Amino acid sequence: MTSHTTPVGAGAGPGARLRLMRELLLVVGLFAVYKCGRTLSTGRTDEAFRNATRVWHAERTLHLPGEGLVQRLLLHSDALVHTANTYYAAVHFPATVLFLVWLYVRRPAHYLWTRRVLAVLTGAALVIHLAFPLAPPRMLGAAHLIDTGQVYGPTVYGAAPAADTMANQFAAMPSLHFGWALMLALGMIAVTSSRWRALWLLHPLVTLLVVVGTANHYWLDAIVATLLLGSALLLVPRPVGRSLVTRRSVPGPRAVPVPGPVPAGVGAGVGVGAGVGVGAGAAAVDPMEPVGAVR
Repeated sequence: MTSHTTPVGAGAGPGARLRLMRELLLVVGLFAVYKCGRTLSTGRTDEAFRNATRVWHAERTLHLPGEGLVQRLLLHSDALVHTANTYYAAVHFPATVLFLVWLYVRRPAHYLWTRRVLAVLTGAALVIHLAFPLAPPRMLGAAHLIDTGQVYGPTVYGAAPAADTMANQFAAMPSLHFGWALMLALGMIAVTSSRWRALWLLHPLVTLLVVVGTANHYWLDAIVATLLLGSALLLVPRPVGRSLVTRRSVPGPRAVPVPGPVPAGVGAGVGVGAGVGVGAGAAAVDPMEPVGAVR
């Protein structure tokens, strides 16, 4: 039996191009809505700092380690802290886009699942951003942390939050850097079968250390992102299986048994009808049995 493989959803016809354009517009539109929605809470500075104080004290009550523990490790080396800043600024969005593109091409069913999960996660995060503006730990005096982006570079934020037209710096909770990274890892584990696929979890782990060590997020920001992602995964049904392709079985040529020669002297009792009959007193002969075989 031979097997041919055909990628799921393969084809470059007008229908495929139309679906691709629709997906691009949908994803870009959802992201634009999220980015615009975040800016609605930029002017709530006093509330953002009050919430930051509450989060800081809540972490101490829960006996979570201080964010400064991770930052002090980064500050041992200028190269290390610069690498962490670069990872924060340059890996988060491109990695998620590449992940979605790869799924769209190679795992269409899982692409739809992932896109829906990320949409639910991001939508829920937007609601929290608007309801609970939060200043990051780099702005909180009680945390005694350095804004590594401003000091060592590179940074994606302006020096003054009020003058930053590119981002809402009071949207710290939940951390979508961590939430998206965790979904990327879980998605790749779900659609691959390599024995090393658990190593994808290094991406959210490194992301967690980066967002905390650069003082852009609290531990609780990542915990809330994890809870939201878990809820989204429960809400969105997951496709079955992790197969890259659909397999079509094509039957090969069947082997037709060829009867061997009938020994002399046994033809006298053999007749052809509904089956093969053997005359009285003669033993049945298997047509596939070699001549002269010992019975």
